[in-house]
Amino acid sequence: MMFCPKCSAILLPKTEKGKKILECSCGYKKKKVDSFGIKEVMKEETKMEAVNEGDTDKTKPVADDVECPKCKHTKAYYWLIQTRSADEPATKFLKCLECKHTWRDYN
Repeated sequence: MMFCPKCSAILLPKTEKGKKILECSCGYKKKKVDSFGIKEVMKEETKMEAVNEGDTDKTKPVADDVECPKCKHTKAYYWLIQTRSADEPATKFLKCLECKHTWRDYN
């Protein structure tokens, strides 16, 4: 990536009369360019899985530092789901081992 010496904007690749140049929106042109190209890098798409009530709780981790708001039991299965935008933390869902009550923790 190259920047304009006049205004510090990014120089964009162009072809002028069959020759490759770099040009700025301010009018500056750099004519001695060997080659240029635009490379697009795609990140691998993240798969999201739906959490069903039929999922086996035996595969989920157990939190022992929580308290069920319904029965006051202190152990629950938990899982994380990204329910808000990517720059926000994931939502933690919990399911009581005793009464099977499900709630969420936003912390």
